[in-house]
Amino acid sequence: MIIDETTEHTSPSRSGISRALAVIDVIARTPQAQGVSVIARETGLSKAVAYRILRELVAGNFLSFDEDTKVYRMGPGALNIGLAAMRELDVPSVAHRHLVALSELTGQTATLSLRQGWARVYVDQVLSRQEIRMSVALGTSHPLHAGSSSKAILAALPDTEVEDYIDHHRLDSVTDATITSATTLRDEISLIRAAGYAVSVGERQAEAASVAACLHGPIGQAVGSVSVCGTRAMFGETSSRQLGEQVAKAAADISADLGAVRETAGERKDTP
Repeated sequence: MIIDETTEHTSPSRSGISRALAVIDVIARTPQAQGVSVIARETGLSKAVAYRILRELVAGNFLSFDEDTKVYRMGPGALNIGLAAMRELDVPSVAHRHLVALSELTGQTATLSLRQGWARVYVDQVLSRQEIRMSVALGTSHPLHAGSSSKAILAALPDTEVEDYIDHHRLDSVTDATITSATTLRDEISLIRAAGYAVSVGERQAEAASVAACLHGPIGQAVGSVSVCGTRAMFGETSSRQLGEQVAKAAADISADLGAVRETAGERKDTP
């Protein structure tokens, strides 16, 4: 009998790597640090095997272990790899197929914006197939208080950053419908956070309307937003709600592809 030594020696190694990746995945995708019992249950490993893998990952600085609470979380080694992955992240390439699907689903133009400091920039769009349709100028920069794509990003920022924006940036009007009051903007942000998407009717373009939701990166940061836009006549209260839910779903799918942790059903979303 001939034994393939390559297969004989590498199979256990691949199995070990697969198990280690399963352990890392559980820890990376769970908001709270976890103990060995939960990790073993989620991965289907025995506690002994899970514990051995965890200790090896801790020894390699990939995980950290809290001696008091007996839980594991991502360590400095994982952060280095995550940051390297983020540098290689091409958001438009990841998001484009979702924009195509969203435009086909809604019949509207779908757009992608990326955050750039205290502004956001259109970087991609998939035009509606309708004869009357909206389009945006790619590469143009817009403030974070005007329009749904902007407000979706602003509402996803921590309260301290929202207040920093309000305190140090003029809330200039782009149209007569643009929010220029700090109090009104704060109220709007609360509504966006509760709904999961932002709505704009004539705030950036007088005859246009849109709904948008924020995109999140691997560490939960607001990286941009996705929207659908059309004429004001196309966006009634009922249609805006339905479109908002569809856009929020697309944004969650894109965020997941970017490495963001997807919230589980019924999980409370804390204020950013």
